[in-house]
Amino acid sequence: MACEELAAPSGTFTRQNSSTSSLDFEPEADYRFVESLEERYKCAYCRRVLRNPHQTGCGHRFCQQCILALRELNAVPTCPVDKETIKMHEVFKDNCCKREVLNLHVFCKNFPDCNSKVILGRYQEHLLQCLFESMQCTNDGCQDQILRKDLKEHLSQHCKFREERCQYCNTYVVLINIKNHEKNDCPDYPVPCLQNCSQIILKKEIEKHHAVCPEAEVDCPYKQYGCHVKVKRGKLAEHENSALREHMLQILDKNSRLEEQISDLYKSLECKEIKIQQLADAIQKCEKEFRQYTQLYGNNSNLMVSTQALASHLDKSARLESQVKQLIQMANQQQSKLDLRPLFDTIENMKQKIALMETYDQRLVVLEDQSSKHDLQINIHKAQLNKNEERFKLLEGTCYNGKLIWKITDYKLKKKEAVEGRVLSIASQPFYTSRCGYRLCARAYLNGDGSGKGTHISLYFVVMRGEFDSLLLWPFKQKVTLMLLDQSGKKNHIVEVFRADPNSSSFKRPDGEMNIASGCPRFVPHAVLENTKNTYIRDDTLFLKVVVDLTDLEEL
Repeated sequence: MACEELAAPSGTFTRQNSSTSSLDFEPEADYRFVESLEERYKCAYCRRVLRNPHQTGCGHRFCQQCILALRELNAVPTCPVDKETIKMHEVFKDNCCKREVLNLHVFCKNFPDCNSKVILGRYQEHLLQCLFESMQCTNDGCQDQILRKDLKEHLSQHCKFREERCQYCNTYVVLINIKNHEKNDCPDYPVPCLQNCSQIILKKEIEKHHAVCPEAEVDCPYKQYGCHVKVKRGKLAEHENSALREHMLQILDKNSRLEEQISDLYKSLECKEIKIQQLADAIQKCEKEFRQYTQLYGNNSNLMVSTQALASHLDKSARLESQVKQLIQMANQQQSKLDLRPLFDTIENMKQKIALMETYDQRLVVLEDQSSKHDLQINIHKAQLNKNEERFKLLEGTCYNGKLIWKITDYKLKKKEAVEGRVLSIASQPFYTSRCGYRLCARAYLNGDGSGKGTHISLYFVVMRGEFDSLLLWPFKQKVTLMLLDQSGKKNHIVEVFRADPNSSSFKRPDGEMNIASGCPRFVPHAVLENTKNTYIRDDTLFLKVVVDLTDLEEL
């Protein structure tokens, strides 16, 4: 949650969220007022101009943060002016004084360059427009501080990080990098040919030029026949004419070796055709034996022997298929030189016969697929059952009498997660004031929130969006009691009580899933809660109770 309500113990002075004013000012700034600042506008504690003024029962005014600081410094805070005890329930927000303070006139901090006089509540808005306010240059990388009135000129004329157009490729480049761009990255930058042909070429055209440059060294076109000479492209024709006889001899020698290789291939193919015929005869023999074993299997006699024989023949079939695939691969490599169509036809027939023997494996795959689908459906039903069970448990534990007993288990683990910042807060299950009443819950920060962070448990009360909100009275105005239960049976409970503030946004009709929480950031110190002499924690478990006063609350 982005922001939580602030509340004091025992239902005393409470600071709760309110709508953000459009007028405000920074409390630490050194303001120069047009007229001398009157004493009634100064904080009785910090002596600065009042920010969010609050008035005590003795009639003195304090900044909101100062009155909170006095309460935290002393168990019984006293007024620094008349030494009277400050009763927190008598402290109230002085909105009238706040309006007067926000309308006091001050000089701009850039006086005398800027002679503007603005009200204190609009001071920050003025600085965002003041022409004499110093601001950092908006160009990436520039750290210069410039007056707002000079910023436009700086950006267009003086900033080293402004963008300028490259004179070669018209691309916009940061001025400080323009030279590096022209030298290394600009595609239209003119460069000399690396082959010393005295030509100047655009960088993007240099590779295309190298493909035709007469000074570039290239291989002889007859390299594949054995000529490994490298010459400049401009002298290639001269080399071809002078070495014509050597090139022809190399070509003849290459052709002779190719003819010998073709002859060897023909001989190899003849041997392979003989081997293929032998394999075909072996397959026919396997088929005959397979039919015999199939008949034996159909009569339910000697089943184990038939199964072992079938497995043996399947292994033989797999080996035969592997050999046939090798032959097909070799035949494909030589297809461009020899006519192997009859061989392919024979192999295709053999593949069809082997495929017939593999039908048993295919049927098994179909059954496995169907089994997987059934398993998937079962898992879906199990997930739905788990969701229904969780919902039933939630409904069984829901209260409709305005009371919540919240059991928090694994306290040490959950507090450790809060300290490490992984899970800052935890929320209770919802509860209701009646069957058709307000929907509520509690939220706890085990490592504290706001002024209680790191030292206390913070406990808040939350109004949630419900199904019957349109029939209920808003804002929510009931008294709320927050309790930490003593597990010793002595009923030494820790209790905090507050009444909902009808002016707070925390108790209006919820616009979203839930309102901003309200409650006690310093509900109970860790030192008290975790003291072994106390019995608020047993078996790593604590109990919190929230009670809503249902007095004058009409049921639907």
